[in-house]
Amino acid sequence: MTAGEVEPEEVDPSTADVIDIRDADDFAEGHIPEAENVPLDDLEDVVDDREWGDEVVVACYVGQTSKQAARLIDAYADDAAVASMAGGYERWDGELRRPEGRRSSPADDD
Repeated sequence: MTAGEVEPEEVDPSTADVIDIRDADDFAEGHIPEAENVPLDDLEDVVDDREWGDEVVVACYVGQTSKQAARLIDAYADDAAVASMAGGYERWDGELRRPEGRRSSPADDD
């Protein structure tokens, strides 16, 4: 199986395992609701011991590094549909989870 790519508007965090591979500080500044932070440097340590859901979407900052991470997860997530999110966190136009539960969209950063 080869990991694909999905557009951000196709990602439903309520049904997909969204794995954010940015570092912990970037994740803490804001992330897609329900996303789990697994920094890329830690991914290899957990990828084979973890149970993956049916749909896994990997997000990074701009969608380049997540392609590499999606291929790695795809090698271990036998039955899951694994994809990287095109354009990454920068293109996410949906709700964000911020520190202290504040919610906003990426446009708030402009």
